Amino acid sequence: AVGIGQADIVEIDFVSTAFDKSDGGTLSVKVFFNENVTVSGTPQLTVVNDQRANHTLSYASGSTTNELVFELAIGANNAATNAGDELSIGANAISLNGGTIVDTAGGGNSTITNSEAIGTAAGTITVAA
Repeated sequence: AVGIGQADIVEIDFVSTAFDKSDGGTLSVKVFFNENVTVSGTPQLTVVNDQRANHTLSYASGSTTNELVFELAIGANNAATNAGDELSIGANAISLNGGTIVDTAGGGNSTITNSEAIGTAAGTITVAA
């Protein structure tokens, strides 16, 4: 079906539900659009760390669907996280990083901004020891 207007972000969710500093792992976030989008290049998504530098997740999969996945592998005992750090998603979390996210049906640039409320609805992850 052809959408009206350009694709917009309607929801953002953490795919990872826990993160353990001693084990490391992959931080994964899924971004839902109201219609299918096509991705080129490597857009990025920022996860806010309330105690340290933010984490930059790179586009991993989902082109031509309405669900994009962004991921970042963090090694065990990496200084990028510590026990008790709270990870969250803020407003306007996506950057194109030289790539594109376009409406598959209409071909125009998708809206990549998100409200604080959509980011907050994703919840938080508290890093375990």
